[in-house]
Amino acid sequence: MKRLAAVVALLGLATATAACSGGSTNNSSGSGGGGGLFTTIDVNRPGIDASGPANPWAPKGNSFMGYNAMKLGWVKNHLTDPNQFYPGIAASWEIAPDNSSVTIHIQPNGKWSDGKPVTADDVKLSLGLAYTAGSTAFAITPGAAGVAADIQVVDAKTVKVTQDMKNPSSKFARGVMDSWVVPAHVFGSLLPADFWDKLKTSRGTGADADKAREEILAIGQKVLAFAPPKDVSAGPFTLERVNPGEALLVKNKNFYNAAQVAPAQVKFLNYSGNEQIWNYLTAGKLDHSGFVAAPTDVMTRIKNAPGSQPIKGFSPVAVGLAFNQSKKPYDNVHVRRGLAYLIDRDQVTKVASPEGGTAAVTTSGIHQKPAQEWLGSELSTLEPYKHDVAKAEAEFKQAGLQKKGGKWALADGSPWKVTMHAPSGFSDWISAQENIKSQLIENGVDAEVVTVADFPVYLEEIAAGKYDAGFWLMALGPAPYDIFQRLYGASNGWTNVAGKVAHSAPGKGGNWMGSAEQLDVQGVGKVNPGELTAKLNAATAEQAKPIMLELAKTANQDLPAIQLWDYVNTQFTNTGRFTGWPEQDSDLLRLPAGVWIQLGLIKAKQ
Repeated sequence: MKRLAAVVALLGLATATAACSGGSTNNSSGSGGGGGLFTTIDVNRPGIDASGPANPWAPKGNSFMGYNAMKLGWVKNHLTDPNQFYPGIAASWEIAPDNSSVTIHIQPNGKWSDGKPVTADDVKLSLGLAYTAGSTAFAITPGAAGVAADIQVVDAKTVKVTQDMKNPSSKFARGVMDSWVVPAHVFGSLLPADFWDKLKTSRGTGADADKAREEILAIGQKVLAFAPPKDVSAGPFTLERVNPGEALLVKNKNFYNAAQVAPAQVKFLNYSGNEQIWNYLTAGKLDHSGFVAAPTDVMTRIKNAPGSQPIKGFSPVAVGLAFNQSKKPYDNVHVRRGLAYLIDRDQVTKVASPEGGTAAVTTSGIHQKPAQEWLGSELSTLEPYKHDVAKAEAEFKQAGLQKKGGKWALADGSPWKVTMHAPSGFSDWISAQENIKSQLIENGVDAEVVTVADFPVYLEEIAAGKYDAGFWLMALGPAPYDIFQRLYGASNGWTNVAGKVAHSAPGKGGNWMGSAEQLDVQGVGKVNPGELTAKLNAATAEQAKPIMLELAKTANQDLPAIQLWDYVNTQFTNTGRFTGWPEQDSDLLRLPAGVWIQLGLIKAKQ
């Protein structure tokens, strides 16, 4: 989850073809007023692959979320509740009080673009395909939390999905509703006739279960590669054509809310990097773009473009400088605290993410906005680690570090250099690390920044324990378990399978952070943070609050990572051609503009 360049991987291949503000229109493609061409980019993945299929599971497919790719529901950007949604394929739903089931009512007039109705059979087939991809509530791993135990077709427009309550998850409904739905008459051949029997077998143990799981995963490879002969969509648009520079979608006249869909066409432009998007935005060529990292002078030009209207809202993500405690001197908490005092987070944020982030008030493991909800007044009791050189030096001395000739060295007198890693192309991360490097060197700590080829390589190498320190996305809300598993989950040694927590030693089982298995936390006592985090998986909101506080105090004292800035979700819109954009701080802002369009918000400018 990286933006350009810190929350979404952006690696466009070919040059993009810019669209003029007018463009050709096709008002006959559906009812509804307005018409016109809506131009945008897709910040959720690398650039356009002309050979990519209209398949939402395909890694490089031309299936655009909210436009021609549909989910059961669209997740609201709530501070603390992961189970709130806007309608999608589902018109309404009921979640059982204990999260044991979700009953889904399909849009009564929902149709595919070829005119066939969207039915419960489409939904069941789609959820079967989700199992082959191991998606959220549809994992085939025995004992996985929040897994669907049964999918029942109640009638042609109703489906009931039941949770396996042996290891329940409080975000089960989210896992179900956040699922792709595709037409059974197009994708149905991918599931063999005995699939559901095979799925039942896979939930057991022994050779037969192992074989069933292997066969289901093999089906998943076919699902990823499947290329429908044409795009059959239940969304507001269908894919018309695609080339290396752009993808063109046209209005789907059979969409359930077609009368409220303003654009007649949507064009996705390709791009090769940040600079290209900056140029599109400053020239007013995009009606909408998600966040793109940009220096202050470029951001000013974007804001001053005719019709430009940035919209900001809550983004439940933070970035931290995480440490490999298997590497000296980062195994010493006083070194980590010294660095926390030495790094001026306000300065780092101003340099790296002036429009896309706010300096973290402290390290709590929680984005500061939901932290107010979860921790209340206790948030102010956490150590803020405000920039303080004297406190940093005191911590370094307590760790046994030596200062020679104005430079800090390890306890044995050998040189110390803070080496930070970042993936190439993550411009905000690299800028932040360069700033931290300058701050450290200025205060006697030698430092360097090393870039690696790309984000997948970065993730592979940090997981293998190759780095001393690197940037780590954390505080991934709104679900409490998701928030803290970034600090006290598999990357720090704790795995949660079938409700049982196991701990791996540093350097084993993907444990590259290497915190102690048990910590003595002031005001709390002895804490096993991985076991505490696991309790959040099935906890209600009220049950979660005291656990969140204990974990926040643990993260604040232990500092497996220094929380640097909390992201702000900044969207770029243009009022020159369309109006009706979401308000500032809207809970729609983490959803693509295609969802805004299908809900009827966006109107053609008269």
